[in-house]
Amino acid sequence: MRIIKGFFAGAALLWCSAVFGQQLNLVKYVNTRQGTNTKYEFSYGNTYPATSLPFGMNTWTPQTGKNGDGWKYQYAEKTIRGFQQSHQCSSWVNDYAVFSLMPVTGKLEVDENKRATAFNHDNEIAQPSYYRVKLDNNITTEMSPTERGAHLRFTFPKGAASYLVLDGYTKMSMVKIDVARHQITGWVNNCRWAPEGFKNYFVITFDKPFVAYGTWENKNNTISTKNTSAEGEGVGAYLQFKNGDLVQAKVASSYISPEQAQTTLTAELGHFRSFDDTRKAADQVWNKLLGRMLVEGGTEEQKATFYSCLYHANLFSHQFFEYDKSGKPYYYSPYDGKLHDGYMYTDNGFWDTFRAQFPLNTIMHPKMEGQYAQALLDAQEQCGWLPAWSFPAETGGMLGNHAISLLADAWVKGIRTFDPKRALDAYYHEATNKGPWGSANGRPGWKEYFTDGYVPFSQQTQGATAWTLEFAYDDFCGYQLAKQTGNAHYENVFGRQMYNYKNLFDPKTRFMRAKDAKGNWIEPFDPLDWGGPYTEGNAWHWTWSVFQDVQGLINLMGGDKAFVGKMDSVFTEPGTIKVGGYGAVIHEMTEMAAFKMGQYAQGNEPIHHMLYMYNYAGQPWKAQQHLREVIDKMYNATENGYPGDEDEGQMSSWYVLSSAGFYSVCPGTDQYVIGSPAFNKMTITLENGNKFTIEANNNSSKNVYIQSATLNGKPYTHNWISHKDIMNGGVLHFEMGDKPNMQRGLALEDKPFSLSKIE
Repeated sequence: MRIIKGFFAGAALLWCSAVFGQQLNLVKYVNTRQGTNTKYEFSYGNTYPATSLPFGMNTWTPQTGKNGDGWKYQYAEKTIRGFQQSHQCSSWVNDYAVFSLMPVTGKLEVDENKRATAFNHDNEIAQPSYYRVKLDNNITTEMSPTERGAHLRFTFPKGAASYLVLDGYTKMSMVKIDVARHQITGWVNNCRWAPEGFKNYFVITFDKPFVAYGTWENKNNTISTKNTSAEGEGVGAYLQFKNGDLVQAKVASSYISPEQAQTTLTAELGHFRSFDDTRKAADQVWNKLLGRMLVEGGTEEQKATFYSCLYHANLFSHQFFEYDKSGKPYYYSPYDGKLHDGYMYTDNGFWDTFRAQFPLNTIMHPKMEGQYAQALLDAQEQCGWLPAWSFPAETGGMLGNHAISLLADAWVKGIRTFDPKRALDAYYHEATNKGPWGSANGRPGWKEYFTDGYVPFSQQTQGATAWTLEFAYDDFCGYQLAKQTGNAHYENVFGRQMYNYKNLFDPKTRFMRAKDAKGNWIEPFDPLDWGGPYTEGNAWHWTWSVFQDVQGLINLMGGDKAFVGKMDSVFTEPGTIKVGGYGAVIHEMTEMAAFKMGQYAQGNEPIHHMLYMYNYAGQPWKAQQHLREVIDKMYNATENGYPGDEDEGQMSSWYVLSSAGFYSVCPGTDQYVIGSPAFNKMTITLENGNKFTIEANNNSSKNVYIQSATLNGKPYTHNWISHKDIMNGGVLHFEMGDKPNMQRGLALEDKPFSLSKIE
């Protein structure tokens, strides 16, 4: 793996500091540019170097792409055109509430193309709490975050005019320059999914006086010298400082009001006298969080990959609440446009993140997860629908009704901050109606799903097989929440539907297939064909989407031997791409082929749990071998760091949990399925003060197989670990070796949870 220049300089000293009781400097391991070498045709992550606090309301990032471009920072680009406030969680949905600042030297240039300045990656530092770049024109820009703002520092070259350009990005904006107070206030409203009155109010204060100033607009790049206020499409401002000045700027924003933006600026940045103070505080926040999953052993590259992924796993969802002058949380609702007390979170697509990112939160951030669960029900009340893909309001993107997964998973893990009856009512409404937005807003084909047990495929129901499989899982989550809370009515309603996956299993081909409205298999059938009844995948990927009842799927396949043989075939089948219903190659196809593991497609979510399914079928050692191969082969800390879209922390959370040695195959149960830990030791410090330690003695790149295990000193043969065991603290100890132990973990009680029994 190519090592980033200087990235690991002095890294060994980081770990020595623990001897003296100092906080480890783990942020030095994080490369926020991980996964940024991406483009429309091929994704190594589709990330950008977000300078942010964990789950902050916004992030700050350098901007290489043009205003409105979803690919806001691409590693291959040679120029930077601004430093922007961002909320983006996917290149495919662009961004919202954006404005940017760009330092300019010599001649004033406001045009985003003309002001774009060359830079070299060797002159960047990209960490969670600190971003720095020295541009080729010798301007240095530094950024350090707070939860709803940032501290920036611009160092201009001596002897030349020093300007700062504020760009209003796309859509409408307003700016007001207060010369006496060295301040700019204003708002932007660029957003695709929000109420009509949505605005992001900002306030920026500077520590140096303005020599000159004015406003401009970015459609025709017309400058209005000495103008102190303007409103319109793409309106911005510019400031001139003393030649060669060093300028600090404090920025905060609010969705509520200009006054709240000022309150936030005072609360979050008022007590920091200098940029270095802000950076030190941000360093402490991130070092504390990263240190809560402290790894030992492994190479410096492996530590960098782990902590870079742990950083990405703690960016989304974004806080969408603010604190008033008394410290009380409240928020502008992106759903009904009104103010409400309490907490709100947004910027997440649950189809991606229900699998690992939210289960990781139940371990690391149960208090926040409790707030999140209540916020989901508040959002449903304000919107009329449970969120599925919020940005910041509901987009309806992707598929499934996975808010119920988050709610059920929280409840079974002891996070009980919400009314389960209210949650079940909301989910029943979701499951028996189709909303006005995309295929994840309510249920397309819900009537047929309830009456026939599947969604029939047609030109109007692209993705119908994928819908059916994920609806059945979601209904299991509804059943589970109802059963846990003594709601017999909903337990009966959803209990009838959670086996619907069986209706699309073809025993002849042993794939999940599409049926028409009359119950006939759709012909012709080729399991290599992407799209059509499958979403972003083919039959090789979607056949395994039976999280709640792996044993039931094993039974349909004909038993353990047949099931394992089918799984093995995923890797022996050539990595042939057939575009199928898509009609053209999409990036998920090329990413699968690039890693040369047959039809295994780690670059997209549907198959993320598959490797762990060997644990259900009597051959857990195959899970151990394949998992370590994926961990080592498909992830690193560089710009080529991911095997596909990072997707709001899901790709990273898969890596983080898998490196710990377990994974959430079926959220909505209290079990994590065991894999193969990537490090000799990981100590997880929990919110309740307990520590859960995973030890892997004799671990190495070759010694990937579990020989034996103990939990708190007692022999442990299960292929799963409970959430309760983790939260109680203790030590899960593995002895590792280079050959499989084919006798361990084979008893019935060693198998992870499934609805069905062995046939």
